[in-house]
This record gives sequence, structure tokens and C-alpha cells, in this order.
Amino acid sequence: MNNKPLVYFLCTGNSCRSQIADGFLKALGSDKYEVRSAGLEAHGLNPRAVQTMKEAGIDISSHTSDVIDQEILKQADYIITLCGHANDNCPVVRNDKAERWHWGFDDPAKATGTEEEITATFAEVRDSIKARIERFLKDGK
Repeated sequence: MNNKPLVYFLCTGNSCRSQIADGFLKALGSDKYEVRSAGLEAHGLNPRAVQTMKEAGIDISSHTSDVIDQEILKQADYIITLCGHANDNCPVVRNDKAERWHWGFDDPAKATGTEEEITATFAEVRDSIKARIERFLKDGK
């Protein structure tokens, strides 16, 4: 670990939302923050998340889907959950320095409809996460 504050994005499966947030913060704020993401479970990187980020000019294809690491939790400065299930089931964190926030976003992996509708849902969630990351970088919260 380095001297930059560590942001740990958590979601249920570390396949979509946390991967998108991880990708945006690394692309837009890696000079200020160290970024990690994980899930309560590892569901694998969602190919649609990779594609939607590619459309935004960010390559997350080399990301891995990881389970929450207690050591990273202890070292994190910011623990940010992106789904209600992760927020409700995040392990107890014995870390007095960490700020814990919940940024809830709909799960694009649960989108139904035509291919175009599903793609649009992924883009909508992606853009909402990007806007939240930009606010975090601007305001620090």
C-alpha cells in the first residue's frame, strides 16, 4: 500500500457496479486514491460491465472479481457499498479511521428486455456511478 487514501468499493458479487466504480475512480482519481473493489462473493467480471466501460473509454477487462479481504478492510480509508445487500451484510469492520458510505445503484445485471434495453440500463447505471465518482473527487464525499 502507498500513502494515498484507500477506497474499497463493495458489492454483492464484485461483477458490475463495484467494478464500474473501481474503473472510474482509477481512471479519474488514481493520482489521489488507491482503489480496490470486492464482493461478498466473487461472481466473475460481467462481460456487459466490461463492454459498457469500454464504450466510456475505460478498459476494465483485466479486473478480477474478488471476495472481501479483511486486511484491506482494516486498511481502507473509505468503505463504499454500492448495493443494499452488501451494505446490509458487509462484515464488521474494526477500523476506526474508515469512513463508511452507501451509494445505492440498481443492479444492471438484473435488467430484462431487449438487447438494446439491457445495454441502455448498463449505460444508465454506468453514467450514474461516474457522476457519483466525479462528485466524490470534487467534494471528497
